[in-house]
Amino acid sequence: MVGPLVSGTTYRRGIYLLLGGVLLLPYILVGSAFAQMFAVPETQRVLILPALVLAVLIASVPPFLRGTRALEIVGVRSLLGVPLPDPPPTAESGRETRETRLRAALWFIVHLAIGGVVALLLLIPLMMGVVLIAQWFDIDGGALTGLRLGPLNEHDTGWLSLLGVVMLIGVLYAVAGLGALAAVMAPVLLGPSPAERIAALEAQAAQLAERNRLARELHDSIGHVLTVTTLQAAAALELLDRDPAFARRALAAIEDIGRAATEDLDRVLGMLREGEPVDHSPHHSLVDLNRLVAHSRGTGVEVRIETEGAVSDLSAPVSREGYRIIQESLTNVLRHAGPVPVALRVAVDGCTLTIDVANPVTGPYPRREGGRGLDGMRERVKLLGGAMTAGLEDGRWKVSVQLPTEEPS
Repeated sequence: MVGPLVSGTTYRRGIYLLLGGVLLLPYILVGSAFAQMFAVPETQRVLILPALVLAVLIASVPPFLRGTRALEIVGVRSLLGVPLPDPPPTAESGRETRETRLRAALWFIVHLAIGGVVALLLLIPLMMGVVLIAQWFDIDGGALTGLRLGPLNEHDTGWLSLLGVVMLIGVLYAVAGLGALAAVMAPVLLGPSPAERIAALEAQAAQLAERNRLARELHDSIGHVLTVTTLQAAAALELLDRDPAFARRALAAIEDIGRAATEDLDRVLGMLREGEPVDHSPHHSLVDLNRLVAHSRGTGVEVRIETEGAVSDLSAPVSREGYRIIQESLTNVLRHAGPVPVALRVAVDGCTLTIDVANPVTGPYPRREGGRGLDGMRERVKLLGGAMTAGLEDGRWKVSVQLPTEEPS
């Protein structure tokens, strides 16, 4: 029972509601002025009516302004203590729905109405209670001379002081109740509309999809580099004394791959930071396929590549994802089969990009289970609306991918 009287929340909410009364004051003054004009019989109402219509139009503008809703949300969040989200970018650019504008206008009207009630409570019961308490200390300045409240008169100082305390407490409880009511209504009228919630979920989904894409980029790039450098470092160590030239070539390839991996890592980590612009341009594409194949050949994997069609004319997303699919396929060959011959076919036929990667499974290295290579490739293919198969075929492990050459909308 005492909590609302001593809680800072009550007074913060009272300040917010009182601001509504301050905003209501110009409306009251203008309305009173027109009421006095119409009360005078000799006033020419033909001249007053256009001014009244203009005043009504001007008075109806503030509730529907985009900035009004934003300001109300800030006030509700800081003074009412209601954690409302900021208006979405669609609202700032003027694409608010009619429902959102109507709810915001209704809240503005409710704020002004409750603010008017709080202002009346402060002007009449609160001031009256202060005066009644002040007369107990004989500092009312004679303001209660001739006062009569039912059976009480100016000489019943004790009862009048008690009545003043009751009035003060009543005003505080009323303000606390109105503030609590406003806190309940604010999310309903100022909260995001269904359309804004859907837009926020779509934006969140797009952000998560972009982060998943960057995670796949990082997995494929770093995984391929680590696999290639490990195998080349092992081969260089084994042949360092017998074939120094091969060892130097292997170390040079490791340096080249490491520099490229560092660039990939810096780019991806930069895009994962909050506030960093997302770079959608392909860092690698099928145009760099020969370089990728050269890295794999340096580990002892002989890649026989067959290219058909205008690969360089593919759209950026398709070319980028095709490169990453081939990169992950070659990485899987190195991890699970070792230095075995690989047949790679890349063909562009009309509206379809076909990628076939095949290798024998009879190599000296046993196949290890685990990893996210195939799952990552399937995610890439699914996002582009393509199809993928992977499995044993005539004694070979074959990955076959078909992608549409145009990026889906």
